[in-house]
Formats: sequence, C-alpha cells, structure tokens
Amino acid sequence: MIFSGRRARRTLFACVLACALPAIAASGAPAETVEISARPISQFHVGHDETRFGPLEFVGGLEMTSPARDFGALSAFRFLKPGSDFIGVADTGFWFFGAITHDAGRRPSGVSNFRMQQMVDASGQPTDRKWEVDAEGLAVKDGIATVGFERDQRVAQFKIDPDDMKAPIRQLDYLVPAKELRQNRGFETVTHANPYGQHAGGLVVVSERSLDEAGNVYAAIIEGAHKGVFTVRRDGDFDITDGAFLPDGDLLLLERSFSIARGVKMRLRRIYSESVAKGAVADGPVLMEADMGYQIDNMEGLDVWTRDDGALMVSLISDDNHSILQRNLYLEFILHQD
Repeated sequence: MIFSGRRARRTLFACVLACALPAIAASGAPAETVEISARPISQFHVGHDETRFGPLEFVGGLEMTSPARDFGALSAFRFLKPGSDFIGVADTGFWFFGAITHDAGRRPSGVSNFRMQQMVDASGQPTDRKWEVDAEGLAVKDGIATVGFERDQRVAQFKIDPDDMKAPIRQLDYLVPAKELRQNRGFETVTHANPYGQHAGGLVVVSERSLDEAGNVYAAIIEGAHKGVFTVRRDGDFDITDGAFLPDGDLLLLERSFSIARGVKMRLRRIYSESVAKGAVADGPVLMEADMGYQIDNMEGLDVWTRDDGALMVSLISDDNHSILQRNLYLEFILHQD
C-alpha cells in the first residue's frame, strides 16, 4: 500500500524507530572534531506562527546533520555553560561536546566546536559492544559526569575532560533492586536535585519504564540523608526519557509515546517537589504535549538553564537512531512561571 504526505512520513518513522539498530564504528581515538550543519527551525507547530504552548514559549531550534558516520543517537546532554558549552552521551557509546550559538534575537543559530570520543571500559580500552555502552542519562556537577547505562544496568561517574574522557572512576549504588529494571527500560534520567531543597543537590535517577506492581515507574534518590526508592506515576502510554530539576525544586520530565499508528509524541510534565520522596508516588501536571504535526522527533534529552536576562530556559534534543528517516533536533523554549 502506498501512502503520501504526513501519513507516509509517520509510517516510515514508526517502522524505523521500532526496528533501527544503530551502527557503531570502532575508533578509540581521543576526541575528534565533527563537522555539523545546522538548519534553523523558526516554527514549532508546522505551518503555524504561534510561539506559546501552555507555559512554554518556543524560541527556536536547529536540525543538525553531519557527514560523520558516528554523529547521531544523541540521548542526553547537559550545559557546562548556560545555553552554550555542553557535554552529552550517545547511546552508541560516545561522548560529545560542543556549543550552541545564538543570533542577535537570542535564537539558536548553530553548533560550534563539536567533538566526539568513543567511551572506554574500566581498563581504558574502547568498547563498541552495544549492551555495554548504551548510555541514556547524564548529570554533571563539580567536574564529574554521572551516566546511567541501560542493558548492562549501572550508574557510573567520570571526570570531565573534553579533550580525553577516560575510564569511570566509580560506580554508584542505584538502590532500585536490579531485578526490577527492564533490560532496555533502565535509567534514562540522571539529575541533581535542587541544591537548596530537601535533597541538597543529591542525585536522582528515574527509569524509562521499569514498573512496580502498581504500574508506576521506579526511581530513587541515591544520595543524601533522605535517599531511598520512590516511583513516578505512569500517565498513559508515555515513557520517561530525561528530566531536570527546576529552580523551585520541581522535577521537569521529558516523556515520549510511540505507536505504529500514530508515530511519536513528546510531552513535558512537572513533578511536584514534595512528591519526590522515599516511598512516595511522584506526580504532577502535563505542561505541553506535541505530536508529529510539530517539529519533534524521538525526543530523548533535556536540560534546564537560566538565560542572562533571567529567563528560565528548557532545551531538548532528539535521537535519530542513525536513520536517514529521523532527525537530530535541538529545541529551545522559555518556561514561563506565571
């Protein structure tokens, strides 16, 4: 059967997202510069000029392409310098670094100084075994990157060196019983709590879709006096792909839904800070939801930062699964607090 227009794109996207197995090149070299072309995105809702979507205001975005074979599969990132320098992980076992540039109107305009480096194992040797390097979640603090890995479930820490990332320096106890973590539904969210809140900047991990008997998503506070396991209420058929704490202590979660019939959706949900507690079921309202009529793809990465004019910013990235039918996107929003 032949389809046309948006339906064709949705069907092709669905097949690729369900079936794609990304290729990994065996490199092992130090970080290498990668050429990036970035096409600006001016409309979030395709064919419409509105910029406000609930409390979120679309600022702009980029569609990123590169001739480099290893570019893509971007699963998580964090800014090292607000809105500019960043570090990230690809689920094919690569670190990436770069900077977002902005034009005079504060809209994203490009990506500069982009580099990638293959991850190494505990002995310092590069590894291209997918089940060992499926990096999905990332947090940064005080020069340390904390990474959540799926399949070979673990949370590991690395010293940040943009020129030469080395072997992990330690692994952390993630508290959730290992038998409860589904192989490809582990910790996609690794984030530091509000430094002035009840968890004093401690690490919080949330799984993608490892469910307890009540159908809620396993999560844990893995540092601090109040550490312990909690869950997040699963709302509909959405899975959690990343998260970051807001200045007021609430947890902003990025969620994704996928079906062959509908294609992909994304959603942002605000989890109340008081519900992020040992033994609790964390919950909160949906702030925004978008389907394939919007400039989205397989949205997997999120960070929150404050612009120099005081605006609270939310940035998102997508994972293209190394497919020519999917895209690597960077999207930027203002989160209004009124």
